[in-house]
Amino acid sequence: MTVLLFAKHNNTVLNDATRKALSAAKSMGGGIHILVAGTNCRAAAEAAAKLDGVEKVLLAEAPQYEHRLAEPLSALIVSLAGPYSHIVAAATTTGKNVMPRVAASLDVMQISEITKVISADTFERPIYAGNAIQTVQSADAKKVITVRTASFQAAGEGGSAAIEAVAAVADSGTTVFKGEEVAKSDRPELAGARIVVSGGRGLGSGENFTKYIEPVADKLGAAMGASRAAVDAGYVPNDYQVGQTGKVVAPELYVAVGISGAIQHLAGMKDSKVIVAINKDAEAPIFQVADYGLVGDLFQIMPELKAELDKAG
Repeated sequence: MTVLLFAKHNNTVLNDATRKALSAAKSMGGGIHILVAGTNCRAAAEAAAKLDGVEKVLLAEAPQYEHRLAEPLSALIVSLAGPYSHIVAAATTTGKNVMPRVAASLDVMQISEITKVISADTFERPIYAGNAIQTVQSADAKKVITVRTASFQAAGEGGSAAIEAVAAVADSGTTVFKGEEVAKSDRPELAGARIVVSGGRGLGSGENFTKYIEPVADKLGAAMGASRAAVDAGYVPNDYQVGQTGKVVAPELYVAVGISGAIQHLAGMKDSKVIVAINKDAEAPIFQVADYGLVGDLFQIMPELKAELDKAG
């Protein structure tokens, strides 16, 4: 059996989600091939070839793959699917867009957002916003899988896989890239950050995010996150959202400020190594998952926390 892992990258750098999905793929057994599709993306393919456990890197370069449109990418994967027992991708925005189309084209079910590999055909995945874990056993000849990368460690280097060019599939032209607006930030990427400081509806405004959350995040070198309530209220952009309908994170430290802890938010951060909650409501659900809880007024606590961090250097 052989696993085909669809790589996430920006045509230059391999995304850390690929390394974590590789760890899941290695648990399935058998050989592993990585597909790198894009334009002028050989650097990403060379990085993939150095990962431990990779036998071969398939490099597909064509203009239709530059912007990660789902239709041409899924057609490419289906064209390569023949010898593979498993087709795997990280559960990123790209993976969630591409893999359902692959599964439909192959007429198999998709196994979404696995958090554990029990065997080559049996996996665990969260359901009901993470309140239950479902064990899924698939009898499909080909298993199409997305991986919740927060549950896996990134694979290391040490490999020297061969890179093999593969032919592009003719572009159907059903979708056309028109443009994109990319948010630029000096902060770490939220999904892969080591520390995350998140704010909720308790902040009251976007200005208070800037005044109370940003200084602490800056001092800690942290990414900024938010609850859905804060995003829906317009305090911060939706790419800050952590939760069932946002990003799933598992940093070493997660600081939840003014977040009550709705079940949908907990689904996106409860696997964090250490959780610190700051909330004026002692009965808030966030305290049920927190390792450290501080009951009090965040508008007083956050400046005090910033001052203590300044003292600690």
